[in-house]
Amino acid sequence: MTMPSTDALELTPEVMEAAAQSKAWPFEEARKIVKRYEGKAFPETVLFETGYGPSGLPHIGTFGEVNRTSMVRHAFRVLTEDRVKTKILCFSDDMDGLRKVPDNVPNKEMLRTHLGKPLTRVPDPFSNEYPSFGAANNARLRAFLDRFGFDYEFASSTEYYAAGRFDATLLTMLERYDAVMEIMLPSLREERAQTYSPFLPIHPKTGVVMQVPLEERKLDAGTIVWRDPDSGELFETPVTGGHCKLQWKPDWAMRWAALKVDYEMSGKDLIDSVKLAAQICTALGETPPEGFNYELFLDENGQKISKSKGNGLTIDEWLSYAPTESLSLFMFQKPKAAKKLYFDVIPRAVDEYYSFLSTYPRQDWKNRLGNPVWHMHDGAPPSIDLPVPFALLLNLVSASNAQNTDVLWGFISRHAPGVTAETHPELDRLTGYALRYFEDFVKPAKAFRAPDAVEREALAALSQTFGALPEDADAEAIQNAILDVARGIERYQDHERKSPTGGPGVSGSFFQMLYQVLLGQERGPRFGSFAALYGVRETRAMIDAALDGTPSS
Repeated sequence: MTMPSTDALELTPEVMEAAAQSKAWPFEEARKIVKRYEGKAFPETVLFETGYGPSGLPHIGTFGEVNRTSMVRHAFRVLTEDRVKTKILCFSDDMDGLRKVPDNVPNKEMLRTHLGKPLTRVPDPFSNEYPSFGAANNARLRAFLDRFGFDYEFASSTEYYAAGRFDATLLTMLERYDAVMEIMLPSLREERAQTYSPFLPIHPKTGVVMQVPLEERKLDAGTIVWRDPDSGELFETPVTGGHCKLQWKPDWAMRWAALKVDYEMSGKDLIDSVKLAAQICTALGETPPEGFNYELFLDENGQKISKSKGNGLTIDEWLSYAPTESLSLFMFQKPKAAKKLYFDVIPRAVDEYYSFLSTYPRQDWKNRLGNPVWHMHDGAPPSIDLPVPFALLLNLVSASNAQNTDVLWGFISRHAPGVTAETHPELDRLTGYALRYFEDFVKPAKAFRAPDAVEREALAALSQTFGALPEDADAEAIQNAILDVARGIERYQDHERKSPTGGPGVSGSFFQMLYQVLLGQERGPRFGSFAALYGVRETRAMIDAALDGTPSS
């Protein structure tokens, strides 16, 4: 997913015309930036920013933000015919004070002794490999982004503050302190408003980020005067040079102003914060960036995913069971709709990715630019032949009790002669994912049930029908044979509706019964396709075992 070179961008007249009309959300977002500079020259570099709070382990939502921002950046490059330099800055708020100990990290007692200090002054709880907690989590995020090949520049809040890159804007905020307070105070509770200051000095003795009211502002000296609430001692601290940081909303606005950020998206929970930061950025004399608010990811219980709680899926967990492209597709689809992010969504995301990929070559440019894979692969999707969907692989593992990929390839090669691990490396990669996913999530949840009298009659008829089928019967012939059996059983006759799984005139409950009784699952892919892959004889043996009361395990 690396950003292509200028030569790699396919900017034919057909592509440009389709891009100008495309309603895909990355193009809609990119047009905001084009309009931002309507009637005036673009800056030397159009800056896209993403933010990261390293108080918890790297979060899959953070990846999603970089992933989606990269798609907007690519769409912008196409709309501007790649004549404008662009950059993604992945900014870590690692100078924030550690407010609480995350639930999902070791050495919690040690961390408690450093509460309040900037994350880059808190020791690494995982090992001695990194100089700080912030540095450790930053490294984890960067390693993952690098693994995906994102084209980005990483930025540390601590380093930017200490190097003086924010000094000029910090002095402007000190000068326009009253205007900033006028924006912030109405958003605060009365008690907090009485002691609020956008400036947070770093205590020169304890190293703690202090949330204290100001005694005095010295504009000529560029300092603030504040009192230690415990000792009563007065301190005078420069707002520059990393001696002081800002509350997070003013900090966000200050960063937009200082770096002249053009685009940044954020979660729906930050809508009010975006509005406040935009007002502060304007008060500092700069234009707030363009952007949009995406919906939040939810865990399987419908709760917001949290870095500190560690609920929901982590980046590494998803990638243990599916290729990276499936995660990118999940991020692309409906960014403004709340989506549950847990293990059950993985198989569908995998198969949808390859489905979009197979459709792409047959599409015209209008539809190609609406196809997720065009955005995921920066306009150059790979050509991949996948003769067996991931969902079918999972059911093959379930039926065969395969322990390794060799067993799976025995079935695959028989079903599709000439298809091998060498000729189809992508399919080989998926067999490994299927084995892991089945072992960890499908197998523990398998719950076989015995067929009732009517179902036994249906299964016996199905076994007899399978006995009459040739061993090399294709998926369509097998599916039609199953439908004929289902239509002959009164319970499964259904002439009033069409079932997406059963086909015209046959209730989907027949196919649900097959999966419950034969595989111990509630659902699965098209049963004819599964039987063709597993084998007619093997599937009949499975049916007979269920009739004998010994289902596959």
